[in-house]
Amino acid sequence: MGLKSESPQVLYLDDLCVGQRFSSDSHRMDENRMKEFAAEFDPQPFHLDEASARDTIFRGLAASGWYTAAAAMRLVVTGELRIAGGLVGLGGEITWPKATRPGDTLRAESEIVEIVPSRSKPNQGIVTVRMTTLNQNREEVQVFIAKLLVFRRPA
Repeated sequence: MGLKSESPQVLYLDDLCVGQRFSSDSHRMDENRMKEFAAEFDPQPFHLDEASARDTIFRGLAASGWYTAAAAMRLVVTGELRIAGGLVGLGGEITWPKATRPGDTLRAESEIVEIVPSRSKPNQGIVTVRMTTLNQNREEVQVFIAKLLVFRRPA
């Protein structure tokens, strides 16, 4: 996966608005790395063995959703959504509408959905971001609605 050559500025709560969109570079899903991840963290037959996977709901080898999530996180973190202090997650909801396959090329698109400034801590707020991971056919393979802690620009 290539990283963006320019270094975008970091963003603070004051820089964000609802509807704002951010994109990422792409990442090709390698079959061996998918299987290595699954062997260590999600050792199910449909993640490990093509022959076994054919007889499952996936009808072929599928990446662990957690591997897709890890790849998507890398895409978002190295993409345009550069939050000052990092992407500090407070929770969220994740779905995998379509299986990620070996050889898929993924990229992430993020959209600011909601911004709620804190009443008790005026230097921060909670930003809800819809992070959609798409394959090379623009099919959604993961949707993560995340709540992020974002700080205001220091005075």
